[in-house]
Amino acid sequence: MDSIHVAGADVVIVAIVVLWVGNSITRLVPLLSKYAIPISVTGGLLCSLIVAAIVALGGPMITFEMTIRDTLLMVFFTTIGTSAKLSRLAAGGRTLGVLVICAAVFLVLQDLTGVLLAKAFGAHPGYGLFAGSVSLAGGHGTAIAWGQEATAAGLPNADVMGIAFATFGLIAGGIIGGPVAEWLIKRNNLEPTDSGQPSDAPSKSSAEETYSLALALRVMLVIAVCLSLGEVLNRWLFDNDIKLPGFLTAMLVGIVITNLADRYRRPLPGSVFDKVGEISLQLFLAMSLMSMDLSSLAASFGTISIVLMIQILVITLFAALVIFRVMGGDYDAAVIVGGFCGLGMGATPVAIANMSAVTRKHGPSFKAFLVIPLVGAFFIDLLNALVIKFFIGLQFFQQAPLPGG
Repeated sequence: MDSIHVAGADVVIVAIVVLWVGNSITRLVPLLSKYAIPISVTGGLLCSLIVAAIVALGGPMITFEMTIRDTLLMVFFTTIGTSAKLSRLAAGGRTLGVLVICAAVFLVLQDLTGVLLAKAFGAHPGYGLFAGSVSLAGGHGTAIAWGQEATAAGLPNADVMGIAFATFGLIAGGIIGGPVAEWLIKRNNLEPTDSGQPSDAPSKSSAEETYSLALALRVMLVIAVCLSLGEVLNRWLFDNDIKLPGFLTAMLVGIVITNLADRYRRPLPGSVFDKVGEISLQLFLAMSLMSMDLSSLAASFGTISIVLMIQILVITLFAALVIFRVMGGDYDAAVIVGGFCGLGMGATPVAIANMSAVTRKHGPSFKAFLVIPLVGAFFIDLLNALVIKFFIGLQFFQQAPLPGG
């Protein structure tokens, strides 16, 4: 079978077309706008379906180079960092702690659901973890890592199963987050409590409102410095056995720079960074979704659909009944719920896309955009590893016979 590899600037062109198509479909289908489905999810999923159909009809396999996508993720989280003021970071401390505890509880619930479903299907309980937090909350990276270990330990095709659940979970997370948040907002008549800007933030200057070459160069320089210093920091941490995702260190550098700039009365143009961040996020998600290999997952679609429907019900009930209430039951809590659905079923960028779709329609939520990325970037992976190891150490796991054993 012939293959087509799309790379370089061609990937960007396709991603922009995907976003344009997604935006056009959202305008034509009011239901998508009503429930705040991100245009990147609409366009990206359509593109991946078209690619799968081409392969099914005997056409060439189409693959995409993802180097640019990974850079866009770094840029996006850098812009999140440049919007974080220390005064607001301190204000979000308690909220962050409570959300981390809730995330830990949910991971246990998600894995328990997966294990029970595996036993109901007569499968080894280890497969249940891949129908739970290994693939859903963990995403593709965690699924691949644990899948290789599980396959070597005697669970055939655990790696393939993990990738399948991670892929469809990514789609599900992007679909359910917006509608759940919308339902909470309308049911409780919620509105934003603030403008989304720190109370000590300076007012917009004319430099922010009027384009100039100096302004563009300043923004580009800050982003480049954040990416460069973030990489240096990440390497230093790695050499000291501290492993953090690269986008988190870039975000931390952005936080330091924006607060130093404020201290020396040289505030960064926040609105410009917000626009750069939004473009980077949408392109990242479009590239992620349009590059999914759905054709390789078609054979297991039936079982995956049943499990996903149950896991969707679990996270929806947990987010609406627990997360929303402990987060305060206000507008910020509703936006956090939308992000949590994306985080628990897909990945941090999906969570951000869900919240962006909601806030673009109803208004800003600084608290949500602060705590969700922090939970997703650092705490969720650590908690997930602990929960997975806890389940593996249970007696019934150790005594369960391996397939073919």
